[in-house]
Amino acid sequence: MDIVVKEELKAYIDPLTADEHDALERSILAEGCRDALVLWGDVLVDGHNRYGICRKHNLPFQTVQNTRFQSMDDVHLWMIEQHLGRRSVSDFQRGVLALRKRDILAERHRLEQAQLQKESDGTATADAAADDADSPPWAPAPKVSRAEMAREARLSNSQVTMIERIHKQAAPELVEAVKTGVISISAAAAVAALPEDEQRAAAAAGKDELKQAAKRVRDAKRKPRKPAQEVLHSADEDAEVDASRAAEIADALTALGEGPAELRQRVIALTLENDTLRQQLAALRRQLAEA
Repeated sequence: MDIVVKEELKAYIDPLTADEHDALERSILAEGCRDALVLWGDVLVDGHNRYGICRKHNLPFQTVQNTRFQSMDDVHLWMIEQHLGRRSVSDFQRGVLALRKRDILAERHRLEQAQLQKESDGTATADAAADDADSPPWAPAPKVSRAEMAREARLSNSQVTMIERIHKQAAPELVEAVKTGVISISAAAAVAALPEDEQRAAAAAGKDELKQAAKRVRDAKRKPRKPAQEVLHSADEDAEVDASRAAEIADALTALGEGPAELRQRVIALTLENDTLRQQLAALRRQLAEA
C-alpha cells in the first residue's frame, strides 16, 4: 500500500538531532527495522524517521493499524502520550507536549458542553457529527489541572508555569535557545517577559547575553531589601510578628551567608522572640507612662 506522510504530523514532535538520527540509522542498518510503523488508514502516524531510513536504503519494514483513532485529535493525543513516556525527551519538550494535550482536551470539553447546550435547547441536529470531523464519539474529555499536567510530564508545577510562559510569550529565537540547551527553562521564562525585539537581540548575542537579560529581569522584579543587620537587630515596636517577618529575617540571613539550615531556623526563632519581647516591653512602658 502507499503510505501517506503528512507534514503536520511529521512536524508535530520535535525532530531528532543529527547525532540521534545517525545513531538510529546505524542501528537499523545493523539490525533491521525491528519496530512496526503505526498507520491510521494509509497515514503514517509513528515511525517517520524509521520510514525515511528504510526508504533511503530500500530496507523492509512492517506496519500495524491503530483502529481506535476517530479523528486527527486522537492521533495527536496518542503521539503525545507516546513521547511523554520516552526518556530522550527534554523537560521543555515534555512541558510543551503536556500543554498541547491540555489544549486538545479543553477544546473537546468545550465542544461537549456546546453540544449538551444545543440538546438542552432543542437545536441539535441529527447530522451535527457529520459536519465536524472532530465531533463525538469519544470518551468524555477530563479537565486537566496544572498539577496533573506536571505529574504526567514528570515536572514540577513551577516548571510547567515557566514553560507555559515561554510557550505563550517567547520569540522563536528564544524558544530555539531553550530547545538546544543554550539557556535554562527558568532563565528563558524570565527573558520571555521582555519585548520580543529585546528577546531576539539577546538570543542573537548568545548565551552570556541571555543570562544577563534574565538577571536584569529578575533584579527589576526583586523588592529592595533592608540592610541585613538592620533587619536582624531592629523591629518596629508595634509591628505584627508573622510569616512575612520570618521570611524577611531568612532573606537577611541569606544575605549574610549564615550557615546550616538548623542554625538559620534557630536565629529566626530567637529574632522573632526578641521582637515579641520588645513589643511587650514597649507596652509596659506605655502603661507606666499612663499611670
